[in-house]
Amino acid sequence: MKFWDSSAIAPLLVEEKVSTSLRKLYLKDPWMIAWWGTMVECASALARLERESALSPAGVEQSMKRLRALGSAWQEIQPVEEIKETAVRFVRVHSLRAGDATQLAAAFLASERRPASLYFVCLDHRLRKAASREGFILMPPELPPDLVKSQSAGK
Repeated sequence: MKFWDSSAIAPLLVEEKVSTSLRKLYLKDPWMIAWWGTMVECASALARLERESALSPAGVEQSMKRLRALGSAWQEIQPVEEIKETAVRFVRVHSLRAGDATQLAAAFLASERRPASLYFVCLDHRLRKAASREGFILMPPELPPDLVKSQSAGK
């Protein structure tokens, strides 16, 4: 099982440079863990693409259908007090925005405070760096610089 950040789920919804490799990764192990806010972050990314005319209304609907299917199957980490406390620590220790800190805190809780026991699927450069420093196993292990996102999906 792997924890999937919104930045890595978005290419499963719409075609991007990394979509093929992430689909292969997903198909090898379709059991996902995701943060409670992931559905909203991904929907926000799709809405942004529609506003920018990069995705048609029909494309948005098809992508939302994929998102709902993924969301109905993933294990969702709920917004409990421990995640808030951990996210506050993460924003002080790492160069993270609040949303990314909650994603990382959710993964930390999902790993039962043993980050080396859980794969962390992410394309966001800052979040990957923080997750690596916390001890998570990054997936994909390395990305060419032009494929690593500077911010999480939907932000």
